[in-house]
Parts: sequence; C-alpha cells; structure tokens
Amino acid sequence: MNWGVFEGLLSGVNKYSTAFGRVWLSLVFIFRLLVYVVAAERVWSDDHKDFDCNTLQPGCTNVCFDHFFPISHIRLWALQLILVTCPSLLVIMHVAYREAKEQRLRETEGDSYRCIYPNPGKKRGGLWWTYLLSLIFKAGVDVVFLYIFYRFYRNYTLPRLVKCELPPCPNVVDCFISRPTEKNIFTLFMVVTTCVCVVLNLVEATYLVGKR
Repeated sequence: MNWGVFEGLLSGVNKYSTAFGRVWLSLVFIFRLLVYVVAAERVWSDDHKDFDCNTLQPGCTNVCFDHFFPISHIRLWALQLILVTCPSLLVIMHVAYREAKEQRLRETEGDSYRCIYPNPGKKRGGLWWTYLLSLIFKAGVDVVFLYIFYRFYRNYTLPRLVKCELPPCPNVVDCFISRPTEKNIFTLFMVVTTCVCVVLNLVEATYLVGKR
C-alpha cells in the first residue's frame, strides 16, 4: 500500500469533516484499519489449515469448515472497511466538482464572472445533502455487517468444539477451531469499535441537521 497516497486521502477527508467526522476517521484508521492490517489478518491466516476433525474421511473436514465458516471474518471485515470508507470520498469528489465548475466559469466569463461557491468546501446546498447521506450510508453499512456477523456467528463468538454430521462424514465428528479465544477477543474488539463508529455517525448527522 502506498501510505503517502493514503495519507493525502485522509487529509482531504479531514479537511471537509466536522469534529465528529475527524474522530470517526481517526477511530476507523487506528482501531479498525491498522488492527486489521497488523494483527487480525495473522490471527485468521490459519483458520482452515488448523481446523482439525477427528476423522480421515476425504472431504469431511472441508465440508464441516465450509458449514461453520461460510464467510471468513477477515474477508467480511475487508469488505466492510471498503464500503464504509467510500462515502467519505464522495464528499471530496463533490468539493472537487465545485472547484472545477468555479474554474471553468472563471475562464469562460472573464471579467463578468460571479463567484457561485465562495467556499466550495462549506456544507451548503447539495454538498450538505451529500455529507448527510454519506453519514447515513456509513452507519447503515456498519449496522448491516453487524447483523451479518451475528447471523453467521451467533453472539459473535466461536466455540472451542463443533460437532459435524454432514455428508460425506461417516458419523458425528468433533472438529476443533484454531485459537478460538484469541479470535473471539478480536471479534469483540471489532464489534465494539463498529458500534462506536455507528454512534458517532448518528451524532454527527444529528449535529448537522440541528445546525442547519
């Protein structure tokens, strides 16, 4: 990853965010993205390799793993982080559109030019709606993924032992998950930070509406 480009991107998002938005962005970057990149990927790197079942029946272990891990935590988190950060880029693109429009009018009208957007980054008109909808979308994405995690992994926890009797397993077999305690701790951490981000988005949306 090119951290210079990413840093510039974050600076652009920060420039047009409110105080709540800056706190949200810091939380996403430090407690979600960095934790994901530095630690979480390594914790789930051995989930299939070290998923052991007490049987030698070909295909049984793979079928049981697919049943209890329909989608990997780490891939769901990656998709969640991508979807939850994209709306912030729409705000930057909207501001860039305003600036480009100002520049185009300045070049075409010359001396008779009248400034349409004295401050292109000020959240008024269409930009206000773009910013508000981005907050609602980010909160909605996090809530949807919290529900998905809850449906796939009841109470957001992984058991130490699972019993599987799916074909082609010859009978009920015991399967053991690698490092369930560590994975449960990381899952709980990510769930808590996601809930905090949802609250921040809703507080910021309320602040925007109240201020207007």
